[in-house]
Amino acid sequence: MIRFGLALMAALFIVASSACGAGLKFIHISGDADNPAIDAAIWSPCTSPPAEVKIGALAMPATPDCPIAGEELPLIIISHGYGGWYLGHHDTAEALADSGFIVVAINHPHANHADMSQANGLGVLIERPADIKRTVDFMLDASPYAGKIDPQRIGFYGFSQGGYTGLVVAGANPDFTKLPPRCSDPKAASCPPAGQVQPPRRQPPPQLLTHDPRIKAVVVADPLSIVFPTVDSVEDVKVPLQLWGSELGGGGGASPENVATLARLLPEKPDFRVVPNAVHLSFLTPCPEMRPSSDACTDAPGFDRVAFHRQFNAAVVAFFRRHLTQR
Repeated sequence: MIRFGLALMAALFIVASSACGAGLKFIHISGDADNPAIDAAIWSPCTSPPAEVKIGALAMPATPDCPIAGEELPLIIISHGYGGWYLGHHDTAEALADSGFIVVAINHPHANHADMSQANGLGVLIERPADIKRTVDFMLDASPYAGKIDPQRIGFYGFSQGGYTGLVVAGANPDFTKLPPRCSDPKAASCPPAGQVQPPRRQPPPQLLTHDPRIKAVVVADPLSIVFPTVDSVEDVKVPLQLWGSELGGGGGASPENVATLARLLPEKPDFRVVPNAVHLSFLTPCPEMRPSSDACTDAPGFDRVAFHRQFNAAVVAFFRRHLTQR
């Protein structure tokens, strides 16, 4: 385990400032009777100078609809956490695109900040890995960018439930009976009246879970990891994995203890890093100045999220470069 701090400053040269900005596009992956449509954002290498792209309160440096620069590029898929969205890690996506990666961040259908209609059921945890496979399928087979991608160099980044998603895609088999009771959260919706006994969670058959061997390297931050309680649950996770944990925690099922247990159980030793004084939501992109009171923007006293993300993004880029671009 590495205590993440000044020792990693040497990696910052990887995400150096540039006159060029990441290209940015938005796509819609069509659905069918069994699979809802997926909305996604794509960042890509670009040789044109960036503009300031504003979406709501966010202002991002990007070049809209810039032609993708390069050939046979590695692909990274990003999965957000509970209630998140495809721009929740845009600074990390920009850093990767500026370093030569095509990056696709998705909104998980009916389980994102704009539509939480199915976010609280067990079904979303089963469907999340399938969403990733569908996105990879689209990018390699049906997207106009397919010819720019090297199908042998695909990676994944996920936060919280997105981290869980990546672990399952990489081969993990969760035990959903270990999930904390959802209705113990006072904010949970569609719960029975107080005092009414809730039925126990059922463990779905493992064949319902989607694994994807095309994913060759994985980075996860504060993953929902309480559902991986044994060596057996993660024995098939054999890809290179960088695992980040917040020292102070705050994510349900992703406590510092849960994440540390996961690090011990993985069959291949992960690149495990604990971020001092970070809370769970410190992994989200730094917030606009007009939203300092939002829960998603609140860090522990003395924690500099902007400075941390510069270091975090550099380390993530270095990891994916090492495992996806060095042949």
